[in-house]
Amino acid sequence: MSGIRKPSSKPGQWTPQAGPQAAFVSSPVFEVVYGGARGGGKTDAALGDFAQHARGYGPAARGLLVRRTRVALEPTIARARVIFGSEGAVWNEARSCFSWPSGAILYFRHLDNDADADGYQGHAYSRVYVEELTQFPSPLAVDKLKATLRSAEGAPCGFRATCNPGGAGHNWVKARYIDAGANRVIPETFISPFDGSAIRMTRLFIPARLTDNPALLANDPGYVARLAQSGSAELVRAWLEGDWSVVEGAFFDGWSSRNIIAPFKIPAHWTRVRGFDWGYAAPFSVGWWAVASDPLPLEWRPAGTITLPRGALVRYREWYGGNGRPNQGLRLDAEAVAAGIRERERGEVIARAVADPSIFREDGGPSIGERLRRAGVVFRPADNTRVGQAGALSGWDQMRARIKGVDGAPMLYVFDTCRDFIRTVPVLQHDPMRPEDLDTRAEDHIADETRYVCSSRPMTARAPKTPTRADDAWTREWGRGTSWKTMESWKTL
Repeated sequence: MSGIRKPSSKPGQWTPQAGPQAAFVSSPVFEVVYGGARGGGKTDAALGDFAQHARGYGPAARGLLVRRTRVALEPTIARARVIFGSEGAVWNEARSCFSWPSGAILYFRHLDNDADADGYQGHAYSRVYVEELTQFPSPLAVDKLKATLRSAEGAPCGFRATCNPGGAGHNWVKARYIDAGANRVIPETFISPFDGSAIRMTRLFIPARLTDNPALLANDPGYVARLAQSGSAELVRAWLEGDWSVVEGAFFDGWSSRNIIAPFKIPAHWTRVRGFDWGYAAPFSVGWWAVASDPLPLEWRPAGTITLPRGALVRYREWYGGNGRPNQGLRLDAEAVAAGIRERERGEVIARAVADPSIFREDGGPSIGERLRRAGVVFRPADNTRVGQAGALSGWDQMRARIKGVDGAPMLYVFDTCRDFIRTVPVLQHDPMRPEDLDTRAEDHIADETRYVCSSRPMTARAPKTPTRADDAWTREWGRGTSWKTMESWKTL
């Protein structure tokens, strides 16, 4: 295209620091994520990338920079005034954008809700930036923004994002970008819906560490000390080193490697419980739990022994109905799920099975619960109290108490083969509008299923509740086909 030139810089204009920041702004890869430690120079990298893009492509350089909230945008805009001022760009408050004399433009927007991304349909940008990518609970809104990347003038298009460990989207960001490995170009192939040809795209994760920003360390030598006073040793490590195994602001902050154990043969006399959270378009979760009837010494990795306390819950098997993409289900009907449960249990005696009460609601036809029962899998409605009222223990309280345990010994353990529990539950975040609850926009299906089981075996001053004759009668009658309307009137619910 006429007028397009290679990026260059003049005295006083922004230039990247050597290392990851320079790699970020010079990468030809379509999708680049720069993330990790706090203070790693990520915001400067995003703003500097567009400054260079604007130098090279003039009026063809059209950018969109997005953060989750308007308040979060303010420090980015303040920093942009400094970086873009030397480029001759002017801030327009009414349009919330910087405009260059050459015609280049960068818009600043916020997406409070994922649905807000629908408003960008039909827009065209050569650069899209998402700051704090992990603040987006799912990739849906981000993927919609990628559809705006096109340039009729021939400017190279690219998606750029920055992030820290933690946040509601920690899990999907880690799975898509971090787990693939640092500084590796990962190819993805898509099939064109128009001619069936293969389209090759690429993505890259560049890790950020505080030591990659020597300018900050030189200008603010007290920064590290202040970070060290701001949280636990594990959290400070995440901030300083960009450690994605440590989750900032986790809802289950007592979770640790102590809760994960190697598989062992469950004693035949231990009570077994099945939990269930229904999902079709979203994943379902089935978890099989054993209740320790007596203390049990175990070899513990990496070394030493532990003793499972009496009454501890042990998750020994799971079936997560996800298709491998973040928060997307297998779309199996109730009968197929029941068949899968029967196949996995192989004749086990399940003393109690609890599920979300919503599956028993009838809406013009048999409920999910009734269809499961007809297919040979019986559940009873779980206590679905998420947050306690007036000091009462809630399901989340029960789950937290078990994770933390008593006298240093957890009362909830997970076999290390239960990978989806380990992948999704420890990274769940607080609901920003209701901090005592978790953020339901993330993959909370296994957490819900676990909560049902914990509520069925409450940790209280008295011994854990055992099934009563009334409980047995409920299960027997429901299994025989007694209508749900009749069952609803039972006091044992």
